Amino acid sequence: MMLYTFGKRAATAITISTNGWADAGHAVNHVYDMLYMMGRNDIAVGVGGEGGILPNGTIMPDVGGYLPIIDQGDGTAGYCRYRQTVPVGHGGRLDIDSNYGFRKSFLPQGKRQYSPLRQPTAQQGGDPGNLFSDYTSNPYTEYNLFMDPFAAYQVIHSGIPVTLDPLDATNTIPITKEFFDTFEKNQHTYEAQYCFKSLKIVRDTWFGDQFYTSFFMWDSFMSGIAASIMRKQHNYQGENEFAEMEYINITVVTSNMPYGISDGSNPFFDGSTIPNFNLERNGVHSGHVQTRLRDPFCVVKNGKGKCQDGYTKEVVGPSGVPVRVAVRAKPNQNPKSALDREFFVSFLDVLNQRENSGLFNFSTQFPHYRGELHKPDFRGKHLGKNVVFDMDMSAGDFIALVYLLKLPVEEINLKAIIVSPTGWANAATIDSVYDLLHMMGRDDIPVGLGDVFAMNQSDPVSSVVGDCKYNKVIPQGSGGFLDSDTLYGLSRSLPRSPRRYTMESFVKFGAPRDTDHPKLKQPLALEVWESVVKSLDPGSKDILVVGGHINHDNTDKGNVFNVPSNKFAELNMFLDPLAAKTVLSSDLNITLIPLGIQRKFSAFPKILKTLQLTKKTPRVIFVKRLLSKLQHLQKTHPTYKHMDIFVGEILGAVILAGDSVLKSTFDVKKIKVTATGYESVDGQIIIDEKQGKSVKVLENVDHLSYYNIFANRLSDEK
Repeated sequence: MMLYTFGKRAATAITISTNGWADAGHAVNHVYDMLYMMGRNDIAVGVGGEGGILPNGTIMPDVGGYLPIIDQGDGTAGYCRYRQTVPVGHGGRLDIDSNYGFRKSFLPQGKRQYSPLRQPTAQQGGDPGNLFSDYTSNPYTEYNLFMDPFAAYQVIHSGIPVTLDPLDATNTIPITKEFFDTFEKNQHTYEAQYCFKSLKIVRDTWFGDQFYTSFFMWDSFMSGIAASIMRKQHNYQGENEFAEMEYINITVVTSNMPYGISDGSNPFFDGSTIPNFNLERNGVHSGHVQTRLRDPFCVVKNGKGKCQDGYTKEVVGPSGVPVRVAVRAKPNQNPKSALDREFFVSFLDVLNQRENSGLFNFSTQFPHYRGELHKPDFRGKHLGKNVVFDMDMSAGDFIALVYLLKLPVEEINLKAIIVSPTGWANAATIDSVYDLLHMMGRDDIPVGLGDVFAMNQSDPVSSVVGDCKYNKVIPQGSGGFLDSDTLYGLSRSLPRSPRRYTMESFVKFGAPRDTDHPKLKQPLALEVWESVVKSLDPGSKDILVVGGHINHDNTDKGNVFNVPSNKFAELNMFLDPLAAKTVLSSDLNITLIPLGIQRKFSAFPKILKTLQLTKKTPRVIFVKRLLSKLQHLQKTHPTYKHMDIFVGEILGAVILAGDSVLKSTFDVKKIKVTATGYESVDGQIIIDEKQGKSVKVLENVDHLSYYNIFANRLSDEK
């Protein structure tokens, strides 16, 4: 859609939705790169914002849109009431964030990028619907409006003239085989090539033979209609080249009848003497609001789902407003053309026109880039302890990974990395892991992508969607996913690895057909784990867990800072309590590095001072930049008050090497992890002398030795 709009020179600014199919950190850098390719660095880009809605209903001017209005509080952490219908992994946000793997392989990289506290915010800068993951609850709505029905209602009823391009219209312009074949033969600009690559991988991975009847020109068609309308002044009827238009009296459904009920589903009314925004107590916003996937209120046994949240409904009378609506796509005026829609012709013409075309792609921007893998030669070396590193891609995990890679392979042999996208970062951030390994010359290490949901949180009917019961505590904006996904603005300073996430796959791995480059398939965590296990000699396996909190006499608080009722859990345990319980009750030998000991080593000044005194190798410079940025953010803005969490996470990597000068001391405790489904207690560790699992718990480490060992390893030139 954007590249077509650039060709029309119709864009002056871009705002990015933070509550839909893309994650803010990946989306904003993706947009910057497309603008750079098109020579349009003059276009302002806005994303997010840290503001919220006050208890009295006042909307702060910098509210970020990470949450729907009905659930918006005073921050960016919160429940995924509507967004949980969007797939998180394959076929969803992972593929959109990475553009199926083509974003990093094709687009050039400019100087503009996300930077914490400097990025402009968004304010500055029919039936059936298409909610395919939850037809049983809501067969009426369309994704874009369902993500925030109340916001859509406010826009439609704002008094500002609105043009709507609904599913009814986009369903009349499916991608045809003739269009696809013509597009394949007409890729004369970088933007045309980029768009076709994206379209082709979608077709090649579309299950069944339904692509040409179920994939439509959705957003691109809307851009064409909008650009065509805007070219004519005083065009009140919305005349344009591509779609037939008419006025329809509509509204957006925000709640379900009966109105005026109080069943706990509607924060605008439930528990409030005065409804938010002074809404009418028995008005159209006062009914049941869909709460989640397969909401029991919405599901009708052996019938059609009855909820209509987000439905653009045609109504009679003052409850609706007249809106200019696209009805159907216009046929091609040239009956001899292979393209059956007028917009198809314009789309290909605009993408391929030399005027306003892209300046370069990645390979022409960096003509000397060879994309070579850097793999060490370990012949003749006696490899040390085999290690598999499980990381949730927090800032601390990246620093720990750098440290592990600096250890001599005779001591620690890092066999594989498992990426768990259930914590601080979204799945597409796996590309930063590949880039860091490339920087360290370790492209030999396999990286497996883990489950995108915590245990028992994926939907039992459709596993591509699920609940966010636990990771909702991570802020969507600053200090959370936005920063982790961009490594606090530093991810683009890493060298670009030839390895990256892609949607490429083989039939033998469940794909509907082999794609063009199936060997680039992203391995799953289980595939990597099974491969590693086969390569190892049988024997006992030890687990080192950085996480958990042992509460002494109900005085030591945990760090689940967005769940006030849970005072004693630690975030790593809370984010996937059932998985933590499974691991910590297994027969494996377990060493625990709990929150208490981490906190003793989480002071920024000490670790930064030690790094300042060491030799300035590239690794030291990178780690120091990241730690300095975290410290600066913590001092600058209250949103970043929890940054010292990540400093404590480094301790595990140093302990793993087992240097005797650390003078580490351990105790043995019998523990259990709580995983009951109640947020107020899940993730807490309990001492149970009778039924608990015996684990080694790190009690103490020599401070001076710890900081010196950490800095000296990073500065080692070997």
